[in-house]
Amino acid sequence: MSTKLLMDHKSASSPSTSLSLLERVRTHDQEAWERLVYIYGPLVQHWCRKYRLQSQDMDEQFQDVWGAVFERIGGFRREQDGDSFRGWLWTITRNKLCDRFRKMDQQPQAVGGTDFRAVIEAMPDSEPADIAADGASPLVENPAHRAARLIRSDFEEPTWRAFWAVAVEGRQPAEVADDLGMKRDSVYQAKSRVLKRLREELDGLLD
Repeated sequence: MSTKLLMDHKSASSPSTSLSLLERVRTHDQEAWERLVYIYGPLVQHWCRKYRLQSQDMDEQFQDVWGAVFERIGGFRREQDGDSFRGWLWTITRNKLCDRFRKMDQQPQAVGGTDFRAVIEAMPDSEPADIAADGASPLVENPAHRAARLIRSDFEEPTWRAFWAVAVEGRQPAEVADDLGMKRDSVYQAKSRVLKRLREELDGLLD
């Protein structure tokens, strides 16, 4: 599914990379916008599939959600404990899904006899879990991991590999140091450097 949305605005010139991704998106930076959709697009797709959206409607729904995000991103704020970008994004997705299901419910013959009102009523106000029924594995990739891949080129390969092995794969620093021929302190430093950069990039987006 395409994640590139059509926009009528003219992209502003790219601001300093010292700005967070959220700040750059708010300046209508095209590259930043595409990064945001890349990071969180699979989550939106997952939600749409979870709530029985027909495959032929997925692309249109995806566009509807991200069009609303584009219009409202300037007003997104984390003002209370528990506020999150994911929660805000779920609210937009939920509202757009409800709009679509209400329209479908008004059609003379609902697809497959689906009770769309029941589907709407079953949707939670807060973000639904994205974990498999057995709790063993996520059903959608962690947005932070996708974001990390976008900054991979900012680091030398050993630094990146050390970070990924420890922070994502959960391996022990001593083991990673042996595998990569690095000092243990260097592994800790690599993890710290990449995490620092990732937090700066995703400031305001991650919990």
